[in-house]
Amino acid sequence: MKIIAFGASPSKHSINKQLATYAAHLFENAEVEVLDLNDFQMPLFSVDIEKEIGQHPLAQVFLDKIASADLLVVSMAENNGNYSAAFKNVFDWCSRIMGKVFQGKPMLLMATSDGKRGGKTVLEIATNAFPRYGADIKATFSLPSFYENFDKEKGIISNPELDNQLKDIIEHFSAE
Repeated sequence: MKIIAFGASPSKHSINKQLATYAAHLFENAEVEVLDLNDFQMPLFSVDIEKEIGQHPLAQVFLDKIASADLLVVSMAENNGNYSAAFKNVFDWCSRIMGKVFQGKPMLLMATSDGKRGGKTVLEIATNAFPRYGADIKATFSLPSFYENFDKEKGIISNPELDNQLKDIIEHFSAE
């Protein structure tokens, strides 16, 4: 099974990328490829730029990565209660090539933040919107208070209750 994982944030030290990486590696017998949104920087999408340059080649590369996956593990960054601008831009460019950006792939959709809600607002927005764009969301998970509940040195969830919650989701996910 091939997993494509990414944190929907351009931060070089993205806590969402750390969570997605951890979760993806919990799946047994999986080949994991972790994407970095910084590898998909494109001009801010507008129809005027699209008319000028056409479809951006990096959008097709991103779509090809999605196509190569058996499973997507995505952790959404919450910027002012919504998607990060970097993710939204990649998504916008991709959707102009293929409306079903997520191509019917099963998805573990997550979010984390340094706050107690753990990105629940953006997680709710994505949970409602992504199926319209081809996501087959099998499960969701929110990690609150990232810096209190994640050991960055070890790259693991340090809160046993939350860690077991995620592991139970993945165990159930794998059994489907």
